[in-house]
Amino acid sequence: MANEKELSIELKQEVAKGSYSNLAIITHSHSEFIIDFASMLPGLPKPEVSNRIIMTPEHAKRLFIALQDNISKYEAQNGPITFGESPKATFPMGGFGGNGNTKS
Repeated sequence: MANEKELSIELKQEVAKGSYSNLAIITHSHSEFIIDFASMLPGLPKPEVSNRIIMTPEHAKRLFIALQDNISKYEAQNGPITFGESPKATFPMGGFGGNGNTKS
């Protein structure tokens, strides 16, 4: 894009190490998407949310497009990503605006 600007970001050491997630719970209202990243591990009674990201619908769609692009590039280099079992796309959470709730 001709109008792209270079972005300089700071990545603090405590954030750079990251955190593991094998579960994402996505909820939305009219004005925002909320993504809770959690880990389901053997021996733990329930998943523990480690990070929550809140973004506007526009930025959620930009994230979606960026993930599609990166997954395509990954699969071009490494082959298709397959699921060990049939993934469940949604489950009822109740509460937040009555709209969509998705896990991946």
